Amino acid sequence: MVVLWVASAIGLLVVAPLVVLLASYVIRPALESARYADDILEHGVGIAAGVAPVPALMITRKRVGEVTANAVDYVGALRRLVAAGTPAPDPRHYETQRK
Repeated sequence: MVVLWVASAIGLLVVAPLVVLLASYVIRPALESARYADDILEHGVGIAAGVAPVPALMITRKRVGEVTANAVDYVGALRRLVAAGTPAPDPRHYETQRK
């Protein structure tokens, strides 16, 4: 009976604290990893919100190309008019049309 009490005492005084100590070595890094995962999730959502307008930039790029092409055509037409010696339009003509 004494052997049982000694084994129980050793188990309670040596093995149990050892198990708690070893568990703390595992639990502490696991909790730190959970905090890192939460931080990654938070910043990942922020990045996703930051890059959400990128598809609109593709549309803007297309429209800028169209406007540039139209502006080049317009300047080319003006150069042809100037080279042909066509007189400039009278600005008063536009004022009467606006009224």
